[in-house]
Amino acid sequence: MEEFDKIILVWRKSTGSRREAIGELCKEGDKYIFRYLSNIKNLIENNKAIPYLEFQDIEKKYTENVLDIFAQRLTKTSRLDIKSLYDFWEIDELMTSDKFYLLGKTQGLVSTDNFEFLAQFKYKKGLTFLTEISALSINKLNPDIVKEEDRLSYVLETDNEFDSQAVKVFSNGVELGYIKKFHTSVFHSKEDVNIELVVKAIDKNGILKRVFVKVTCN
Repeated sequence: MEEFDKIILVWRKSTGSRREAIGELCKEGDKYIFRYLSNIKNLIENNKAIPYLEFQDIEKKYTENVLDIFAQRLTKTSRLDIKSLYDFWEIDELMTSDKFYLLGKTQGLVSTDNFEFLAQFKYKKGLTFLTEISALSINKLNPDIVKEEDRLSYVLETDNEFDSQAVKVFSNGVELGYIKKFHTSVFHSKEDVNIELVVKAIDKNGILKRVFVKVTCN
């Protein structure tokens, strides 16, 4: 079973702003299809989203060169540190030629815009992927509250008014924030999930800025 077959395109106005799902990239047969979600027009009108530069027609179903355009966001394989980057993002070395897989695993993050590509992972034993704790900029936590290799706990927050699939994360009983939106689907895929969360990397400067967490399905 593939780790995922759909990637949600997300945009947010700035750090601390709510992530909004605006489109989806998926496989249909041997093609990759991109389409905007039905709420895109309302989000644009309310300054909560913008269309992707190369795909300005929000009514169109895109079928040509879709993956190649999005893959321009991927790190060049010629970089000397490419192996360490793959290790960081939990990339299977047998899948490094699969652009769709790489886009979903690395989230397509670049420093020049606020788009993210969040794979909807399927629960299976042995699945690992990297996600990030959201809401850190709101909580403004002491930077020493968590460290690399710490094991974290979580609870499903199904009564969350913004996201019924929200997953709240804790370090020794202290609330850190939430699993990044849309990476949460694997936590809700069945009743007896066995998921381990381990801190992989931290960015801090007076406060916790970013916490990357390795998710493992056991």
